[in-house]
Amino acid sequence: MESPVRELARRLGENAEAACRQYLSNGRREGHYWMVGDKGNALGRSLYVRLADGDGRRTAGKWTDAATGDHGDLLDIIAASCAHTNLAETLAEARRFLSLPPSDAGTQGPRPRPRRAPAGSPEAAARLWAASKPIAGTPVRTYLAGRALRHVGDVPALRCHPHCYYRRSEEDGPSVKSAYPAMIAAVTDLGGSLMGVHRTWLDPHQSTKAPVAYPRRAMGHLLGHGVRFGLSGEVMAFGEGIETMLSLREIAPALPLIAGLSAAHLAALEFPAPLRRLYVARERDAAGRAAFAALAERAVQLGIDILPLDPALDDLNSDLMQMGHSQLVASIAPQMHVVDAERMLDAA
Repeated sequence: MESPVRELARRLGENAEAACRQYLSNGRREGHYWMVGDKGNALGRSLYVRLADGDGRRTAGKWTDAATGDHGDLLDIIAASCAHTNLAETLAEARRFLSLPPSDAGTQGPRPRPRRAPAGSPEAAARLWAASKPIAGTPVRTYLAGRALRHVGDVPALRCHPHCYYRRSEEDGPSVKSAYPAMIAAVTDLGGSLMGVHRTWLDPHQSTKAPVAYPRRAMGHLLGHGVRFGLSGEVMAFGEGIETMLSLREIAPALPLIAGLSAAHLAALEFPAPLRRLYVARERDAAGRAAFAALAERAVQLGIDILPLDPALDDLNSDLMQMGHSQLVASIAPQMHVVDAERMLDAA
């Protein structure tokens, strides 16, 4: 006999497009898929929902987020859209949407237990963040020092989880463990609310990333948000990687910084209200150039002055490690407004 949860998921799949129009209203239909930014209904095309069964399998209503690798069914979408805290709320909302009578299971026995936060959700990200601790004296601090990042201190946006679960992939060998220490970075919105986290798994015995196929993964609602170092101001810098932005922080500690975590997310970062001049730490690849072009197009429309900061090598962390502090300052200073360089760059 089909369980009530499976039955509701199946019925939602049979009405997948209507459900998407209701709970993912910022998306749109493209062929046999509904495209949207994420489970939180953000603008974009990262998450896609199958609108019809295929290849003899029941796939209608199944979704995948290409940015995070998360997947699920329309019950997950409803739970995220309505900010539910337990499965009973989600099932009741699904019944209401499908015009089904309310379940009377609650009068005949115990109510369903709250389910675990869906993998990759903001709720799961918040739990991981809460279970992490400051980086002083942890493998995170050792890792950052190995990347020539020696003035990090206890940055509020970074924490360490001593035993963070790692989901093995097909590319991982048999020696890969199920957990490693990890650098946990808070992904926040303009108001400072936690929207997700970024994980970098670390080798517990060396100052390097863990020997796994995918040592970096993010979870939560990422589009438009980032990892923030310092308070927003009139002059800021955006960049892609955490280590890249911390390298800039080594030579410009007073400059507020945001790491977007990927070129696609960098291009979509929301601009703080006070921002008037934006520096973009570009990567030396096509994705980095495209992200800068997208940011520049949006910034110009808002009257924000935008300037690139280009590395001599592949990124600013490589510059810092290979060239050292003073040469990195000498490389970056000519690319900044004179007043910003004099005020923010640390020549020591």
